[in-house]
Amino acid sequence: MIEAERKQQDRVGDLLAEISEHVDESNCSKDAEAILWGRVAKVSEECGEAVAALIGATGQNPRKGVTHTLYDVKDELLDVALTALAAVEHLSANKGCSMYLFSEHVFHVYNRLLRVEADDDKG
Repeated sequence: MIEAERKQQDRVGDLLAEISEHVDESNCSKDAEAILWGRVAKVSEECGEAVAALIGATGQNPRKGVTHTLYDVKDELLDVALTALAAVEHLSANKGCSMYLFSEHVFHVYNRLLRVEADDDKG
Protein backbone atom coordinates (compact mmCIF):
# COMPACT_ATOMS: atom_id res chain seq x y z
CA MET A 1 0.00 0.00 0.00
CA ILE A 2 2.84 2.42 0.73
CA GLU A 3 4.13 2.12 -2.85
CA ALA A 4 0.65 2.98 -4.16
CA GLU A 5 0.50 5.99 -1.85
CA ARG A 6 3.93 7.13 -3.05
CA LYS A 7 2.78 6.84 -6.67
CA GLN A 8 -0.34 8.83 -5.86
CA GLN A 9 1.76 11.49 -4.13
CA ASP A 10 4.03 11.66 -7.18
CA ARG A 11 0.96 11.94 -9.45
CA VAL A 12 -0.47 14.76 -7.33
CA GLY A 13 2.90 16.53 -7.51
CA ASP A 14 2.87 16.17 -11.29
CA LEU A 15 -0.68 17.56 -11.46
CA LEU A 16 0.30 20.50 -9.26
CA ALA A 17 3.22 21.15 -11.58
CA GLU A 18 0.86 21.15 -14.57
CA ILE A 19 -1.50 23.55 -12.80
CA SER A 20 1.43 25.79 -11.93
CA GLU A 21 2.75 25.71 -15.49
CA HIS A 22 -0.69 26.72 -16.75
CA VAL A 23 -0.76 29.69 -14.37
CA ASP A 24 2.79 30.63 -15.37
CA GLU A 25 1.91 30.47 -19.07
CA SER A 26 -1.11 32.72 -18.55
CA ASN A 27 1.18 35.28 -16.89
CA CYS A 28 4.10 35.00 -19.32
CA SER A 29 3.86 38.67 -20.34
CA LYS A 30 4.73 39.76 -16.77
CA ASP A 31 8.21 39.93 -15.32
CA ALA A 32 9.38 37.18 -12.98
CA GLU A 33 9.04 39.22 -9.78
CA ALA A 34 5.48 40.25 -10.64
CA ILE A 35 4.58 36.62 -11.31
CA LEU A 36 6.06 35.54 -7.97
CA TRP A 37 4.23 38.29 -6.09
CA GLY A 38 1.01 37.31 -7.81
CA ARG A 39 1.43 33.64 -6.93
CA VAL A 40 2.06 34.34 -3.23
CA ALA A 41 -0.63 37.03 -3.02
CA LYS A 42 -3.14 34.57 -4.49
CA VAL A 43 -2.63 32.41 -1.38
CA SER A 44 -3.81 35.35 0.75
CA GLU A 45 -6.82 35.86 -1.48
CA GLU A 46 -7.77 32.21 -1.04
CA CYS A 47 -7.34 32.58 2.75
CA GLY A 48 -9.82 35.45 2.61
CA GLU A 49 -12.31 33.23 0.82
CA ALA A 50 -11.90 30.58 3.54
CA VAL A 51 -12.58 33.20 6.22
CA ALA A 52 -15.61 34.47 4.28
CA ALA A 53 -16.95 30.92 4.08
CA LEU A 54 -16.44 30.47 7.82
CA ILE A 55 -18.27 33.73 8.53
CA GLY A 56 -21.06 32.50 6.29
CA ALA A 57 -21.16 29.04 7.85
CA THR A 58 -21.37 30.41 11.38
CA GLY A 59 -23.81 33.22 10.55
CA GLN A 60 -21.49 35.90 11.91
CA ASN A 61 -22.92 38.54 9.59
CA PRO A 62 -26.43 39.23 10.93
CA ARG A 63 -27.44 40.97 7.70
CA LYS A 64 -26.68 37.86 5.62
CA GLY A 65 -27.22 35.04 8.11
CA VAL A 66 -25.97 31.56 7.30
CA THR A 67 -24.77 31.51 3.70
CA HIS A 68 -22.23 28.68 3.66
CA THR A 69 -21.66 25.24 5.12
CA LEU A 70 -18.64 23.73 6.83
CA TYR A 71 -18.16 21.77 3.61
CA ASP A 72 -17.69 25.14 1.88
CA VAL A 73 -15.08 26.06 4.52
CA LYS A 74 -13.22 22.78 3.90
CA ASP A 75 -13.36 23.35 0.14
CA GLU A 76 -11.92 26.85 0.53
CA LEU A 77 -9.17 25.60 2.84
CA LEU A 78 -8.25 23.00 0.22
CA ASP A 79 -8.09 25.83 -2.34
CA VAL A 80 -5.64 27.61 0.00
CA ALA A 81 -3.49 24.47 0.19
CA LEU A 82 -3.62 23.88 -3.56
CA THR A 83 -2.72 27.49 -4.32
CA ALA A 84 0.18 27.39 -1.85
CA LEU A 85 1.50 24.10 -3.22
CA ALA A 86 1.23 25.40 -6.78
CA ALA A 87 3.26 28.45 -5.70
CA VAL A 88 5.86 26.05 -4.28
CA GLU A 89 5.90 24.33 -7.67
CA HIS A 90 6.49 27.69 -9.32
CA LEU A 91 9.46 28.30 -6.99
CA SER A 92 10.72 24.78 -7.80
CA ALA A 93 10.63 25.22 -11.59
CA ASN A 94 7.46 23.09 -11.84
CA LYS A 95 9.36 19.83 -11.30
CA GLY A 96 6.50 18.07 -9.51
CA CYS A 97 8.25 18.05 -6.15
CA SER A 98 5.78 20.07 -4.05
CA MET A 99 4.17 17.04 -2.39
CA TYR A 100 7.59 15.67 -1.46
CA LEU A 101 8.59 19.07 -0.05
CA PHE A 102 5.30 19.28 1.81
CA SER A 103 5.81 15.80 3.28
CA GLU A 104 9.30 16.76 4.41
CA HIS A 105 7.91 19.93 6.00
CA VAL A 106 5.20 17.97 7.84
CA PHE A 107 7.84 15.63 9.26
CA HIS A 108 10.01 18.60 10.29
CA VAL A 109 7.13 20.35 12.07
CA TYR A 110 6.01 17.11 13.73
CA ASN A 111 9.52 16.38 14.99
CA ARG A 112 9.80 19.94 16.30
CA LEU A 113 6.50 19.41 18.13
CA LEU A 114 7.82 16.22 19.69
CA ARG A 115 10.96 18.06 20.86
CA VAL A 116 8.85 20.82 22.43
CA GLU A 117 6.63 18.29 24.18
CA ALA A 118 9.70 16.43 25.45
CA ASP A 119 11.15 19.70 26.77
CA ASP A 120 7.82 20.49 28.47
CA ASP A 121 7.84 17.08 30.16
CA LYS A 122 11.34 17.76 31.52
CA GLY A 123 10.42 21.16 32.95
